[in-house]
Amino acid sequence: MKQIEGGVTAAKGFEAAGVEAAVKYQNRKDMALIYSTAPCQAAGTFTSNLVKAAPVQWDQRVVAESPFVQAVVANSGIANACTGQAGMDCCRAEAEHAGKKLGIPAESVLLASTGVIGMGMPVDRLCAGIDKLAAAKAHSLEAGLAAAQAIMTTDTVSKEIALRIQITGKTVTIGGMCKGSGMIHPNMCTMLAFVTTDVKISKEMLQRAVSATVVDSFNMISVDGDTSTNDTLLVLANGEAGNEEIQGEGEDYDTFCQALDYITTYLARKMAGDGEGATCLFEAKVVGADTKEHARILAKSVICSSLSKAAIYGHDCNFGRFLCALGYSGVSFDPDKVDLCFQSREGRVEVYSQGTPLTYSEEEATKVLSAPEVTVVADMHMGEAEATAWGCDLSYDYVKINADYRS
Repeated sequence: MKQIEGGVTAAKGFEAAGVEAAVKYQNRKDMALIYSTAPCQAAGTFTSNLVKAAPVQWDQRVVAESPFVQAVVANSGIANACTGQAGMDCCRAEAEHAGKKLGIPAESVLLASTGVIGMGMPVDRLCAGIDKLAAAKAHSLEAGLAAAQAIMTTDTVSKEIALRIQITGKTVTIGGMCKGSGMIHPNMCTMLAFVTTDVKISKEMLQRAVSATVVDSFNMISVDGDTSTNDTLLVLANGEAGNEEIQGEGEDYDTFCQALDYITTYLARKMAGDGEGATCLFEAKVVGADTKEHARILAKSVICSSLSKAAIYGHDCNFGRFLCALGYSGVSFDPDKVDLCFQSREGRVEVYSQGTPLTYSEEEATKVLSAPEVTVVADMHMGEAEATAWGCDLSYDYVKINADYRS
């Protein structure tokens, strides 16, 4: 497995574009296109929120029912959520317009939106944006980056990655991009994530891989405890690598899954570290748990704690907050057996062991907690299961960003 430059255009047969359509924002890219020159198998996972945006509903039907997919159209600025029948009509208009411009069926066009909830969609601007996207699409790395930039809202950086692997003697490429900064919480997040690959794989096995990969990646991050209406992960596979089709479990499937896990974990960590107002990626690693599920619950409880997040922002080794978060997670454990430490590129400091606070240097602890990535490690001494969750610190800027988000 080798990481290479690029994102969604790295794999064979994929083109992309990002353009300014003035959907809501001015003087910035706000519409993106991913296009495959060949029909794709498609798989996806979506928000667990009962209030689902119109494009989520559209995509769920397309992924389940359409024989193939060939394009994704995404916009930032307006979420097309809580918009009633008008929202669904907008999806139909977008897909039909994109289909005509690209020469593919409307039912092969997936859609994604992110931004303000409850605002009406400017269909005329969206269709004009699609015209620009169709004219600008290219296979270049620059085109992939433009698409990654166009889906950003409060993100401070674009997020993309690509890998190359070998399957049945063929070079297979997987590329991905995502956006996400606020309204991020386990069970998917305010995230749009798109992965493209030239691997040849059956629809059933692709969906199995996608459903599995989110469990320890996108479902293990949180910024603010809010689960969005628009969460969407779409994976498109066009088979252009020419490998023998993956139709079941085995070495080839495992190789693909390992690469997909790397992609989704990388993107998940990038989203957590770019949380609204964040200054630090906050990682919680639970080891020695009795079951994998309990390890996940414990780790997520720590990174979701507002008090723990505030302590990370203040570089304050207030370890009681982290123990407290473990304690109310709902998982039963013996507090007198827990070990707790903090670590970063600046070092490691042990703060609690076997029910007793340890003597440590506050100066050294502050130094460790001042790094751009900080990990709290909790050893439960119950078994061999472990899990990692990712979040960010809680700064003053989070409230500033969200207090007047619509305006």
